[in-house]
Amino acid sequence: MIDAWFNKDLEKIYVVHQIAVFIDESKDGEFLLGTIKKEYQLIKSETEFEELKARYEIEKNRGKGTNYLIYTTTPKDNLRYIREYCETDGCIEIRYLQNYVKEKVHKHLNLNLHLEKEELISAAKVSIGKDQTYWLDLSHKGASEIFDLEKELLPFLDDPKNYLRKYDKKVQEIFFKKVNELIDQAYIDKPPSTLASEVVNYLLDGLAGNNPDKTLLEVYKKWLDSKSCQKSFEGYLKKYKLAAKSDVFAIHPSHPFVEIDDSWLEELGKNISDKGFIAGFILKINQRIVNKTAQNLGINFWIHVKTLLEFDEKNINQLASFDECVSFYTRHFYKLDRAIRILYSQYLNNEKLLQPIQNYYKNLVIIFLDKWFRFNDKYQSDQSGTIQKIIDDNEQKTAIIIGDGISYEFAQDIIESVSKEYKLSLDFQYMFAGLPSETEHNMSQLYLTSGDVVSTKKERESFIAVNNSYKDVGFKELETVNEMTDSTNYLICSHKDPDKLGETYQQKALKYFNEVAELYARKIELLLRNGYQNVYLLTDHGYVLTGLLDNSDKIEVDFTGKVEKNERFIRTENGQTIDKNLLIEKKIKYKEYNYCYFAKRLGPFKTPGVYGYSHGGLSPQETIIPFLRWSHTLSKIEALEVLISNKIDLKEVTGDLYAIKLKARSTTHDLFTTERKIVLLFFVDNKKSNGSEVITIERDKEIKKEYCFGSQTTIELKIIDAVTKEQLDKATINQSSARDIGNLL
Repeated sequence: MIDAWFNKDLEKIYVVHQIAVFIDESKDGEFLLGTIKKEYQLIKSETEFEELKARYEIEKNRGKGTNYLIYTTTPKDNLRYIREYCETDGCIEIRYLQNYVKEKVHKHLNLNLHLEKEELISAAKVSIGKDQTYWLDLSHKGASEIFDLEKELLPFLDDPKNYLRKYDKKVQEIFFKKVNELIDQAYIDKPPSTLASEVVNYLLDGLAGNNPDKTLLEVYKKWLDSKSCQKSFEGYLKKYKLAAKSDVFAIHPSHPFVEIDDSWLEELGKNISDKGFIAGFILKINQRIVNKTAQNLGINFWIHVKTLLEFDEKNINQLASFDECVSFYTRHFYKLDRAIRILYSQYLNNEKLLQPIQNYYKNLVIIFLDKWFRFNDKYQSDQSGTIQKIIDDNEQKTAIIIGDGISYEFAQDIIESVSKEYKLSLDFQYMFAGLPSETEHNMSQLYLTSGDVVSTKKERESFIAVNNSYKDVGFKELETVNEMTDSTNYLICSHKDPDKLGETYQQKALKYFNEVAELYARKIELLLRNGYQNVYLLTDHGYVLTGLLDNSDKIEVDFTGKVEKNERFIRTENGQTIDKNLLIEKKIKYKEYNYCYFAKRLGPFKTPGVYGYSHGGLSPQETIIPFLRWSHTLSKIEALEVLISNKIDLKEVTGDLYAIKLKARSTTHDLFTTERKIVLLFFVDNKKSNGSEVITIERDKEIKKEYCFGSQTTIELKIIDAVTKEQLDKATINQSSARDIGNLL
């Protein structure tokens, strides 16, 4: 705050005079020159010759409106050529900077400071840019408050070599002394980077011992909450060596040590059948789950471990019908599949840690599948002709996204990623896949109503196009959907993931699933913003993951006759004698085959090739598939409508300039529809070329905006809501080839 007081002293002089002399006998106040807020002509004068030169410069330009500030360390009585300015204009004289600071603090805040000279000067330098609370804290708490270490330590640790350059050597030394006091060590002059490493090691030792310093703990939390600084922490952490711990649970819940989390998992594996241990373990991981610092470190898998541990298998015993099994899966059991998928993505290469958890999960699956297959004679696919049903049921602009291999549990990732400003329908959320649940068969079911199997996407899309020739139907790859995708009333978008990823990389593909979910979510939102009132998400089938696979998990059968063996199903020409505890038979005609056999567990049939990610079976993971619809919320529908009122004129514009007329209207007249903020977007060749500033338009008003064609003769215009990015209207602007002769007539 010393800067504000110094500037006020200068302003008092410049209200009346053009010249101020700053006499800094202490030679400690030069830093104040860097705080000056207004433009002055600064002249430094230390010798008689410099005094004479300063006087000449000032007198030569006197009266031209320039304000001058002369800085000197020469005592007032020893000045010769500029002494007159001190008497006739204005002078700020600081013989002892510490006294100047004390006087200002006492005068403005009525506080008395009892600090040593160097501490007072350092405090003054640190106070720049701060308010009076800085001096209040300093008065009450003493020199320890010169630096607010909670604020100063983070930028110092993030960049120790450069952060303190704003302070001179004396101030830096005081800062270093305070930091050394904080970590209980004597001050020794050392490089800033060395001290920073010692501070971080002290912090990490405290976290490991569950007794971190309070100040450092706050700095640590802010550090990991800062995206710009987090990388520097990772550098320190890599160099830190965690000492061996006899009790891995005796550690602070905010710790950053992944090896400790791994040790917790190892202990869980050893005691996973001990209910007493599990009860205490859940209390421990609850702290880790809610800890924001752990979340910022990306340690977020414990919630999925908790999902597995807290699942009560006794509820499965109550299931008494197929419908109850379906309801139980879609409300409860899918969460276990989701949990194990996420744990696979992190620990699939660590068999020691994963195996006990996988076994725990598989035991729960066995219990549920026993019920599922007990009532499976009631299973009936309702997938056939779904796309056509959607087209028939929706007159509004509708987009249908066809994903490949989206399981019900993975669809929840997509649901979580889509903005809640869009409404997810509760009328229907799943359907039953055709059997066997494989791509060629089930994609055909989505598009066709005949039950035929069509091998190519082109043929399937052709079927929809022909059967809807009187409707405006378009087809597009989901990756290519952009801000210009809005030309057809019905749009069918295809995407090959996650099935293609799974078939290519098997379970290694799991690390990419987050990106896949984000892609679906972004495109769903974009289509809704582009004017589609409904966006559906469908898929052909789900999938199962084999995880860590033993030979005992593979199912071997000895079938006779013509047989086609797949990882999750087997086709045969003739019926087979089977173990009904292991297999289930369905009469399904396909080419020369008449029967299809499925395993009553998640393990694969023994086949050549790679195991891991697979589908085709009859498990709920493969056959209960998402059937989702997002739409605009009611509040969006009620918002003020904004239209381009001169679309006809824009179809053929003469000259280089074109005018866009925008009109706002509303069927309601409440406070929420009085105005709307919009942005105009301009596209050339399906690529955005420009955008307007935010425009505010009021209800029942029309405004006009003029723009120039430039080198383009055809421009696509869109109006979007400035906040929600929803598309409100669009038009095509064409420049006429005819000459503009209006001024010649």
